[in-house]
Amino acid sequence: FLKSCVNMACIGDFDPFTAAIPATKVELTVSCRNLLDRDTFSKSDPSKQYGRTEVIDNTLNPDFVHKFIMDYFFEERQNLRFDLRLEKPLIGIPGKKCGTVIVRAEELTNCRESVMLQFCGNKLDKKDFFGKSDPFLVFYRSNEDGSYTISHKTEVVKNTLDPVWQAFKIPVRALCNGDYDRSIKVEVYDWDRDGGHDFIGEFSTSYREMSRGQTQFHIYEVAHTHTDRHHERTTQINFTVAIDFTASNGNPSQPTSLHYMSPYQLNAYAMALRAVGEIIQDYDSDKMFPALGFGAKLPPDGRVSHEFALNGNPQNPYCSGIEGVMEAYYQSLKSVRLYGPTHFSPVINHVARYASAVTDGSQYFILLIISDGVITDMAQTKESIVNAASLPMSIIIVGVGPAEFDEMIELDGDEERISSQGRLAERDIVQFVPFRDYVDRRGNHILSMARLAKEVLAEIPDQFLSYMRTRGIKPGTSPPPYTPAIHPLLTRRVSRI
Repeated sequence: FLKSCVNMACIGDFDPFTAAIPATKVELTVSCRNLLDRDTFSKSDPSKQYGRTEVIDNTLNPDFVHKFIMDYFFEERQNLRFDLRLEKPLIGIPGKKCGTVIVRAEELTNCRESVMLQFCGNKLDKKDFFGKSDPFLVFYRSNEDGSYTISHKTEVVKNTLDPVWQAFKIPVRALCNGDYDRSIKVEVYDWDRDGGHDFIGEFSTSYREMSRGQTQFHIYEVAHTHTDRHHERTTQINFTVAIDFTASNGNPSQPTSLHYMSPYQLNAYAMALRAVGEIIQDYDSDKMFPALGFGAKLPPDGRVSHEFALNGNPQNPYCSGIEGVMEAYYQSLKSVRLYGPTHFSPVINHVARYASAVTDGSQYFILLIISDGVITDMAQTKESIVNAASLPMSIIIVGVGPAEFDEMIELDGDEERISSQGRLAERDIVQFVPFRDYVDRRGNHILSMARLAKEVLAEIPDQFLSYMRTRGIKPGTSPPPYTPAIHPLLTRRVSRI
C-alpha cells in the first residue's frame, strides 16, 4: 500500500491567466507512438523542441509530462510544428513512416492553487529476480472525454519494497484542472534500464479526498489492475457554402465581374470562400462539404434555381475539402447562366432541414452565404432565420462588391434581435461582414483573407455555446469522478494548511 502526505500552498509563480488576452487558455500534452528506432544498441531518447519536454530514456512510445500552455483562437489558424530529436535530429527514411505524434488539448480553468505531496510505499510487489524492485509513481489526470493524461512522474527509488519518494509541489490544475472531484489515477512501476518498466499496481483518489480531514495521511491499497477509460463524445461541425450566381455580379468572362476567374489572383468570392473554409475545415472530421449556388439558370432547360449543387449532383452535393468546393465553383461558372433574383431563404431552409434532424448536440451546422447585393426575399429570409435560431445552426454572410448591404446588416441582429410575424429569434445566429472592410490596401490577399476569417468566425463559439446551454447539453463525457472504495484498507485524513 501507499501513504500520502498533503500540504496546501498558493502558487507564487507567473499566472498565465492574468494576461489580458481575449483567448481561451489550453494545455497541450504530447505523446509519441511507434517512433523509428535510430539507436543501434538502445531505444531512442526523444525530446520536443519549442519549449522543450523532458528526455525519456529508452522508449519508442514516450508520454511527456511537461505541458505547454498557449492561447487558442477559434477564428484563426495556429500552425504548430513538432520536432523530435535524439542527440542529433531524427531524419526520416524516404518512404518509411517515422511514428506518430499525439497532441491532446484541454481548456484550462482559472485555478491558482498548488499542493505539496509526498508518498511512501510499504511491502510493494517484488518484480526483480535478483534484488528488490526499483519503484516510481506516475500520476494521471482524467480528461473530459474519460481518458487519462500524464501529469507527474516521481523519481526512482532503487532496490526497495518500502520506498519514500521526495515531496513535490504541483499545481492543482495539473492534477484535476480545478475539479476537486475529478478522478486522479496513480500507477506504480518497477523501473528497468531497458525502458520496459514492470507494472506493480495502481489506485485512484481525488484532490478533495486527499485534502479532507484533520490528520495528514491517507493510505491506499495498490491493486494490480489496469483501467483504460475512453468514452469520447464530440460535436461534429458541418460546413455548407452557398454562392450568389445572380446577374448583378457581372459577366464572369469580363475582368469587371466579381466572378471573374483571373489566372493571376482569386476573385472576391474565391477569397471569401477560402478564407473561411480553410479555418472551418479543421473542425470537420470528414472534410466533405455541401456546396450550393442560387440565382442561376441551369442547363439544359434554363430553369432558374435558388438551391442547386455546384458539382451538378443534387443527390450528393458534397465536395472533398475546400479545394473540391473551389473546383466545383469554377466549373459551375462555366456551365450555368447568371440570372436572379437574390433569394437567401431556400439555402437557409436547406441546411435547417438537416439541423432539425440532429438536436442532441452531436452536430452543429454552419452556413456560409457569399452574395453581392440586395436580398429580394427579405420576409421569407427573416422567417427562415427565426426558425433556424432554435436549431444547432449558425449563418455567416459575406458581402462582396461595392453595393450597400442594409438588409444584410439588419439580418445580423447585433443591435436588434431579428423577428418575423411577431416572433423573435430565440438567439442571434447571423454574422454579416462586408469583405471590402477587410481588404488590405497594399494588395496583400493573404492578410485580407486572415482578417475576414477572424471577423466572421469570432461569434461562432458564443453562438454554439448559447445553443448548448439553452438545451442543457454539456460538452462531451464528464471526467470520471473519484468513487471511494466500499471497503477501504485504511483511510487517515489530511489537513489543509
